[in-house]
Amino acid sequence: MTISTRRKLLQASLVMAGSMVLSAPVLAQSQPVRLVVGYAAGGPADQAARLFATALGKAMHANVVVDNKGGANGTLAASEVVRAKPDGMTIWFAASATPTVAPHLMKLPFDMAKDLTPLGPVARYYNMLVANNNQPFNNTQELVNHAKAKPEQISYGSSGVGSSNHLAAALFAQKAQIQLNHIPYKGNAPAMTDAMGGQLSMIFDIISTASNFVETGKLKAIAVGSPKRSPLLPNVPTFRESGIEGLKDYEAGGWYGIYAPKGLTPELNQKLVEAVKQAVNDADLKKRYAELGYDQWNGTPADLADTAAKDRAQWGGLLSGMTIN
Repeated sequence: MTISTRRKLLQASLVMAGSMVLSAPVLAQSQPVRLVVGYAAGGPADQAARLFATALGKAMHANVVVDNKGGANGTLAASEVVRAKPDGMTIWFAASATPTVAPHLMKLPFDMAKDLTPLGPVARYYNMLVANNNQPFNNTQELVNHAKAKPEQISYGSSGVGSSNHLAAALFAQKAQIQLNHIPYKGNAPAMTDAMGGQLSMIFDIISTASNFVETGKLKAIAVGSPKRSPLLPNVPTFRESGIEGLKDYEAGGWYGIYAPKGLTPELNQKLVEAVKQAVNDADLKKRYAELGYDQWNGTPADLADTAAKDRAQWGGLLSGMTIN
């Protein structure tokens, strides 16, 4: 056998070995892997996490179960993961508001940037504003006019103080120069139920989730928080289209990312990073996320860490001029 032939065979074997990195279970344990979510079952974060859990299970050759730890703007879930053993059995499906906003709103017994290991980003999303069908406003301008005529009489729900939909509404109120009444919940699902029942005037929610209630006539759409109209609801205008000066650059959205406890061995860390990347690129997950209006975010752990740090700093500046309660 010539040296050239041997070299080609060696290269081929290395390529095959690389492609088979995740052909065996990532973890030696047979117990289910916990994917901890900081919000109640039935909400958008929970829905996105359950879809991701299926893809991650395929990538890890393991059973991945969603564990809902709602409350305190997702920090209960984060704390659960911080305290967990760094054995890959407990990981966090994080919604962006928790690692970026919560540190500015409450004193935490851990450091979001130092006590967790980023494994990779998953997806980006935008929110939209929907209202109870009996509310007297049908678009952004009418809402602003009504709020100025009757300050604090318009209520809105959220999945918790400092959550992405809370901040979306607080930032909207600041930019539109109106006063709204915030009612926090332990998740979007119960808040959405109360919005449909009339206990709340309105609520921000992820476009993919809110669009279902609009299409079935259970709530009415006011505007979407994306820079452009959503393909899911092409007839619903953006806030920027309202013509209100303060909303000309308004956006409302967030992202999802995966974290593990700190202290992972380099080998386990790499396996988990590869599993997350494989899950994000899973064909079924990409299809379902696209149907739900999510933008796939195929990045690295460094991308997730850098984005979280940038958003954390940005919200720190914005929150200093906002009333958050």
